[in-house]
Amino acid sequence: LRKQHFSTKKTSFPLLQSADTINCSQPTAESLLQALRESVFNKTEVRPVINPRTPTKIHLGFILYAVLDVDEKAQILDTFIWLQFVRDWTIEGLSWDPVECGIDRITLPRKKLWRPDIVINEFDNQAPNTYYLYLYNNGKAEDRLPVHLISSCNLDIYTFPFDIQNCTYTFGSYKHTIRDVQILFSEPVEATLKKSLQYMETKGEWQLTDMIARKSIVLKRRPTLYVVNLLIPSYCLITVDLFSFLLPPQKMDRSAFKMTLILGYTVFLLLMNDLLPVTGDTIPLINVFFSLCLALMVASLLETIVVTNILCGSSDYPPLPNWVKVLFLHYLARLVCLPENTKATISCSLEKEISQIRYPEKGIKSPLNHDEQELKELRNIHKDVLTIRQQVDKHFSTDQNSEEWIHLGEVIDRFLFALYVIFLTVSFFTILIFWLYWYSFDKKS
Repeated sequence: LRKQHFSTKKTSFPLLQSADTINCSQPTAESLLQALRESVFNKTEVRPVINPRTPTKIHLGFILYAVLDVDEKAQILDTFIWLQFVRDWTIEGLSWDPVECGIDRITLPRKKLWRPDIVINEFDNQAPNTYYLYLYNNGKAEDRLPVHLISSCNLDIYTFPFDIQNCTYTFGSYKHTIRDVQILFSEPVEATLKKSLQYMETKGEWQLTDMIARKSIVLKRRPTLYVVNLLIPSYCLITVDLFSFLLPPQKMDRSAFKMTLILGYTVFLLLMNDLLPVTGDTIPLINVFFSLCLALMVASLLETIVVTNILCGSSDYPPLPNWVKVLFLHYLARLVCLPENTKATISCSLEKEISQIRYPEKGIKSPLNHDEQELKELRNIHKDVLTIRQQVDKHFSTDQNSEEWIHLGEVIDRFLFALYVIFLTVSFFTILIFWLYWYSFDKKS
């Protein structure tokens, strides 16, 4: 605010050189108005004090009638308040006899008397024009006016939609210093809060809960709209994606189902984007929740693609490295409570049994007398049997590699399923705790 310091050698109010009362010719309002017109009106250039060193004390009060809007992006609070300058703004030296003049209070146009230039520092005031104030017989003036106040407010939306905002109204004189004009509040903060809650006419998104210190107002957002329209649908979609892990990837096209869910969730976020706050200071926790939901859906789709690829092409893959077997098939499989692959164990035992079969070697002599043709046929049969054995060994080796790759896919699938369950549980209880805290705060206030 612009501070203008005045010299102590000010000219006193021309009318108020003494404390003589105003004389009325008749006990009527017209007579009093004529007397005021001759002595007081249109002398608004200086403060109405006899001694320029005497400060003018303004007793100020207000009632908050409505919270019209809160703009998180522009950090603006839009409210409607009723300002009251209550009976302690005195025109020194001005008085009249209520018996002689017939009345003890008269309504006068504002422009006829000096008025304090009280503003709110965080302001962009827009108020309807009001033209009158009250003047009492002891020289005290009382003024009331409505103010449509668009003020700046530092909004913290990290816990949106369970956020609670604290905004301040700072009253002060635009032109005068504290040496000239002193502002006092006409009533305690508790009384102002009680009146504001009594006269509050809007029942929108924001709720007045408290007033603290020097006219700081505490506003709380009603989160039901956002819980119903944002959190519950998002939670339902990601829960459906969680249960999609129960679909067998060998028989069902799980990836098409997951891609449909991701597309639906993206459209949902685009439609609900207008409900989310936009600010450059902090990222709301709900935005982090939505981003994690989308990231988990994408990760589950990628995992489904990998698992499907493993199941369909595992026979062509090379054997698993030892570190992969130890890390995934041993430790991670135990962590996700997945039993060891019994098929690979069975195939290994069968391979050992087959390897223990003894075939007759070349040059073995039969005790029987066979001709050369029979011996030749036996040798050919022996070669065929050796070829069959090699093919059987190769088949069992390929089956073991495939089973290990399939088991790796099952471990990855189970691990991502466990991550889903943990994320949904933690997010659910986090939202529940914030909501219970919101209602407990509401009950206390």
